[in-house]
Amino acid sequence: MTVQNGRDLLIRIDMNGEGLFQTVAGLRATRLSFNAESVDVTSLESLGGWRELLAGAGVRSAAISGSGVFRDAASDERVRQMFFAAEMPAFQVVIPGFGVVEGPFQITGIDYAGRYNGEATYEIALASGGALSFAPEVGP
Repeated sequence: MTVQNGRDLLIRIDMNGEGLFQTVAGLRATRLSFNAESVDVTSLESLGGWRELLAGAGVRSAAISGSGVFRDAASDERVRQMFFAAEMPAFQVVIPGFGVVEGPFQITGIDYAGRYNGEATYEIALASGGALSFAPEVGP
């Protein structure tokens, strides 16, 4: 994977539940984190007293966060609607030169801010709510 512009990492929302994805407008910074809990199965018989982990066990999760400015009424309205209705629609995270991660996410936080002489901004946090899929980017 070659060096990419940070602005090329996109978060897209399924706008209608039928696979109509739209980029969350106005995001200036985005982040995708993957996490996996481990299951410790160490016992008195563990070789040399080393910790042993159970392969394939534990809970896997992902988190998305982003911050930016309001630019698009449709995606801003959809984000607010999802938060207040506690919906968990499909999201896509497009990682240039790598691929697309897709799956259900729930908005766990929205922060709104603004300065007297500046633009209104927001920060959004999402947590995965089911299995995620990954589709690698297809090269030329």
